[in-house]
This record gives sequence, C-alpha cells and structure tokens, in this order.
Amino acid sequence: MFWRMLKGALLRGRGRRLMIILTVALGASVATSMLSVMFDVGDKVNQELKAYGANIVVRPKGAAVVQDLYHFKDAQEQQSYLKEEELPKIKTIFWTYNIIDFTPLLTAHATIDNSADETTLVGTWFDHSLEVPGQDVVNTGLDHLRGWWHIEGQWPADTDANGAVVGQTLASDHNLAVGDTFSVAHHGHSVDLTVRGIAQTGAEEDEQIFTQLAVAQELINRPDAVGQIEVSALTTPDNELARKAAKNPNSLSISERELWYCTAYVSSISYQIEEALTDAVARPVRQVSESEGTILEKTQLLMVLVTILSMAGSALAIANLVTANVMERAREIGLLKAVGSRDGAVVGLILTEIIIIGSIGGLIGYGAGIGLAQLIGHTVFHSAINIVPAVAGIVAALVILVVIFGSIPAIRFLLRLRPAEVLHGR
Repeated sequence: MFWRMLKGALLRGRGRRLMIILTVALGASVATSMLSVMFDVGDKVNQELKAYGANIVVRPKGAAVVQDLYHFKDAQEQQSYLKEEELPKIKTIFWTYNIIDFTPLLTAHATIDNSADETTLVGTWFDHSLEVPGQDVVNTGLDHLRGWWHIEGQWPADTDANGAVVGQTLASDHNLAVGDTFSVAHHGHSVDLTVRGIAQTGAEEDEQIFTQLAVAQELINRPDAVGQIEVSALTTPDNELARKAAKNPNSLSISERELWYCTAYVSSISYQIEEALTDAVARPVRQVSESEGTILEKTQLLMVLVTILSMAGSALAIANLVTANVMERAREIGLLKAVGSRDGAVVGLILTEIIIIGSIGGLIGYGAGIGLAQLIGHTVFHSAINIVPAVAGIVAALVILVVIFGSIPAIRFLLRLRPAEVLHGR
C-alpha cells in the first residue's frame, strides 16, 4: 500500500514536482561546480601565479650576504658560484614534477660600446632544452619564468649564441633597436651582441642586458659558473609544521620529518634542492610563497561560501514548495490520519517522495555542475578541471540535507493537522 500511494503521489501534481526538481538541480549544479573547482584550484592558482616570478632562490653558500634575494648587490663581491653542470639535478628531487620552471643567473658589470658608464649584464637561459637523467627533455628558462614581461621583438633562441634582450630604459639611452649590434666589455674581455628583444618590466630590469649564460661566463672568465638560480615550484600553503621545519628541520620528530619531507611545502622543496646541489642555499621568497597561500585560502573560502549560500537558497525554496504541496493535499493527509495512519507513516511517505524528487534534481544538477566547472576552468584557467570522486558524495549528502531541512516546515504543518477539521472543511 505504501509504494502504491507513493507512486500515485509522484504522478500527481507534476508541475509542483518539476519546480522542486529544478530548484534542487540549480543548487546542486552550483555546489558541484564550486566544489570541483575548489579541489582543483590549488594547482590552477599556483600555475597562474608562477607566471609572475620565482618563489625559491638558490645561491652558493659562500656568496656574500645581500639585501635583495633576487639580485646580488655587487657582482664583483661574489666569490663563490654554483655549477652549471649540476642544474639538471634540480629536476631529480622527490618533488620534480612540482618544479615548473627554473633558470640560472650570472651577473657581471659591463660597459657598452666603450662608454664610461657601467651597466648590469645578466647571463641566463632563455628557452633551454635540458636533458634530465631518467626523464624526458625539459624546456626551461627566462622565457617561461618571466613570461609576463612585455617584449618588443622576441626572446633569443637557445642556439642564438649572441642574442640579447635589452631593457627599455637602457635601449633608449644608447639608441638601440631590435636588430642592432653592440659590444659589451668587462675587464678586457669584449663580446658583440645583437638585440633580439627590448623588455619593458617597470623595474630595474629595464636598465639591464640579458644574454646567454655562456656569454656572461666568458666575460668574467668563469666557465660553468652560475651566480644564483630562480626556481618556480607548485607548493602547498604553509602550516605550523612547515613553519617549524623552516626554522630548524633537525627539530622535527621522525614522523613530523617524514610528513614534512613528503609534502610540497616551499621549505621542504628548498631543503631537497639543497641536498641535490653542492654547497647550495635555497631560500623561499616569502612575499611570493605567503601570498600564494593567502590567495588560495581566500579563493577556496569564497567557493565554500558560494556553495553554502546556494544550498541555503535551495532549502528555502524547497520549504515553500513542499509546504504548499502539503497544504494542497491536506484533505488526503487528513483522510489517511482518519483511517488510522500514524504521523510517522505519513511523514515517512512525504519525506520519501521529496527525497526521490530531490535525488532526480541532484543527478541533473551534478551533471550540469560538471559542465559548469569545465566552463569555469577553460574560461578562467584555460585548462580542464579534474573532477574529484569525493565531490559526488559531498553533493549527494548536501542534497539530502537540503531536502530534509527544507521539508521541516511542511512536516510541522502535517503534524499539527487535525483530520476532523480538514475533512469538515475547516
């Protein structure tokens, strides 16, 4: 009898039930899309932020103490160097796939075309193909790490031995244009360079020259030398364990150290880079790494709030629709009570009916939410969103909770309903 009554209730009043389905579907679609993006947004946000600079700087232990982690105060002060031949080791650490890009930098003071004024020349990789033991060839360099720079012309190719990128201010001061050739000299060594691009950054790079690493090594007569390495890595926001490890890794217990070492904290990645390279000191750029964590946390919080608000709105709408449905069926419910049906059985009938209808809406909303998540991913991050299986379970639980809480006003009305009054039209 219960299932026959349930079937009859589902087939009647299709317009009202369709509205409930659409309401649940709307809330479920928003929840699905927001939760899917939230679970996958960490890597997406980090990828976007990586286009604006490195979050780890590696220097030789013997380098002089400097005020700025990105550039040495005076190239002549540096007496120790990292080895270019060891750079592939950066991609052999435990978190190799979290290392998105890196590039070596070697700074020298040089004069242009025999002028008296000195300028800063930086040797680097522009787009270097790096053979990593046990892995495919990796392309990395300044082109990837500083992709946000505005370049008039183009980046030099890896095979362009004398190609250079000149800062806009420096190019203006020396009347240099794309295609022009000029010479740079340092302590009796001179090299002819060709302008391939003019960079506009709005920072000190506008007054510098960027050329192949081999050119800078030749100028300062330091083959295989690297002054510092800028590394861009995908990281996990710091917590108390990461901050404790950053102060002193040796203070960690065995279990804490294992957890820290196997989590992509910026401090653990830096520590493993130090292990891979000889006499190296890897330090996070705190302004960058902390900003990444803050932005990620706020983005995820925003998505959680949107999910909560959407489900709360659905619950309110369902409360009105279900209450109106129960009021329309007051005579039917009163008759059920009059012939002996208990309140629990009537409530069970109504809840089962609404849960079935809500489940249909939840399935439709889940499918629509996956599509919406992909639309957000391609529009905002230019890549697909990875759907985590846990999202389906969370959305299912949210739909059931919303349906149950939305049915509470209708259930209260049902429990107060008196058969005699209803059947007599009162």
